[in-house]
Order: sequence, then structure tokens, then C-alpha cells
Amino acid sequence: MPLQAVDTRWIDIASHDDRTFRGYLALPPAGRGPGIVLIQEIFGVNHHIRSVAEQYALDGYVVLAPDVFWRQSPGVELAYEGDDMETAFRLVGEIDFSVAVKDLASTVRALRRRPECDGSVASLGYCMGGILSYLAGIESGADRVVSFYPGGIHRHLDKAARLTVPAQFHFAGN
Repeated sequence: MPLQAVDTRWIDIASHDDRTFRGYLALPPAGRGPGIVLIQEIFGVNHHIRSVAEQYALDGYVVLAPDVFWRQSPGVELAYEGDDMETAFRLVGEIDFSVAVKDLASTVRALRRRPECDGSVASLGYCMGGILSYLAGIESGADRVVSFYPGGIHRHLDKAARLTVPAQFHFAGN
């Protein structure tokens, strides 16, 4: 049986402050399903994150990966080595997490309004995106939270009592 194609494209997302940013949308072969807001690592919505979005779409999800760094460096795509590492750490050091979570709330709303999304939306993030996924579960209207290796999450544990949606945290061991 041939592998069905995933429909992908960049879309515009209206922000809370009347601006627009972009997100990478991946639609499942069936054309409809539950939503995932896929939150990037510190390297932008690069080839790796786009391929993760496509894999989740193949599993039946409508995936939207917002450009979290759009306010600092729109469309940045970084590698996992060399000078790009320095740029990635600079960008994460400059990000305002409270504004980023508002942008994630805008992303959740945009995804939930899409006709392909069945209305249910989870936030799922990696590293910095894992922290943002946790915060999105508290403040963005996401129905579920999945955080992979959210380093630095201990700086946000004062908000844990406000997390009322199902959450799953993944931490690697030695």
C-alpha cells in the first residue's frame, strides 16, 4: 500500500496584539483530526521540526508549528552545531515567555478554528518548547500538554497548581 501524502503549508496566524506570524501546518491524509500545537526547540521551525509535524500528521493529527521566534528573528532555521548554536542560545535568552505564551494561545485558537481540526488541541514541545507547552497548558486553552525534556521548567513550578489539563512530561535518563 503506498504511503499517503501529508499536505503541508505555511499559514498566517493573527497574534493577540494585531500582528501576524507564521506557522507550519501539516494535515493528515484523512484531512481531519485532533490538533497539536507543536512547539519548536531553540532552533526554530527547522527541517527537523517540520519533519516531526509531518510524522504526527501521518498519525492522524492536524499539526501547527508556530514560529516562536518571530518577534526576534522571523523564519529563523538553525542547525544543531557551530555558529547556529550561539544564535539559538541568544534567541532563547531574549524571548519573553509571557508574550510567547500569548502567541501560543493565538495558535491554539487558530488551529481550533480550522475546519480540519476536530476541536481538541494539545500542546506538545521539545526543550524550550517543552517549557512553553507546560505554560500553554496553563494559559493558552490547550486541552492537553506534552513536554519533552523541558530543561529549566523548575523556574516555572510556581504556576503548577494552575495546570488543570492532563499533562505528560518526558525526561531522559543517563
